[in-house]
Amino acid sequence: MTRIDAHHHLWDLSRRPQTWLDPPEMAPIRRDFTLADYAAAAAGTDIGRSVLVQVLGDAEETREFLALAARSGTVAAVVGWADLTRPDLADELTALAASPGGALLHGIRHLVQGESDPRWLARDDVRRGLRQVAAAGLAYDLLVLPHQLPAAIETVRAVPELTFVLDHLAKPPIASGELDPWAGLIRELAAEPNVTAKLSGLITEAAWDDWNAAALRPYVDVALDAFGPSRLMFGSDWPVCLLAGSLPLWTETVSALLTDAGLTAADREAVFRDTATRVYRLEE
Repeated sequence: MTRIDAHHHLWDLSRRPQTWLDPPEMAPIRRDFTLADYAAAAAGTDIGRSVLVQVLGDAEETREFLALAARSGTVAAVVGWADLTRPDLADELTALAASPGGALLHGIRHLVQGESDPRWLARDDVRRGLRQVAAAGLAYDLLVLPHQLPAAIETVRAVPELTFVLDHLAKPPIASGELDPWAGLIRELAAEPNVTAKLSGLITEAAWDDWNAAALRPYVDVALDAFGPSRLMFGSDWPVCLLAGSLPLWTETVSALLTDAGLTAADREAVFRDTATRVYRLEE
């Protein structure tokens, strides 16, 4: 089975500073990460295609990612960034689609986790922008923290025409071992049919130097029960995952967790390939 990595990043520090990498604990990934580096990291994992996801709130980064994806032969889609609050967002999305590689723009994401207002997603201008994303035929990646889930749930209900993709399961408190209220909110979100989710970014929510599959299992089990394999997709979150492991280790861990949960081969293929193919329209 050829797998799809539905969530990875790239960056070139000489072109675009990444101030979020300034804290001392981020030193292991405070360097450039290229598409060649990603290919080397993914060797032996059966990952054949990927979804490249924005890092910064910078439209020029999105344009660069689109052009890179068009040349790559392996990046099947880009989740880029656009300012959801701008009145002319529809025009901006049209311009991005018309730029080199623009046909590979299949989603938009904003770093909602960094917004101080826990109800940022409920703002009128934001929801107007989300409706424009839907009208453009794009998906929207939800990058939120647990305390922002109530506003996310309300917004998903308010914009039923848009396909939402929850990144990193909303970053559950794995290091502390707590499940609630996160688990209840995830189940409430998953009850909405226009939401899918990524099994990604979980090892960096655990203790970086002291985690194992057993620590992750309760959170993955909640996601499997809430969404089912047909609405879950695998994502590496490379190179951020390097803070707590490696791309092959995370791939092997997800595979083991799915097998231990009793998923059939077809269900495992859904998580590793079919859901991402459908949600991000990778067959087009």
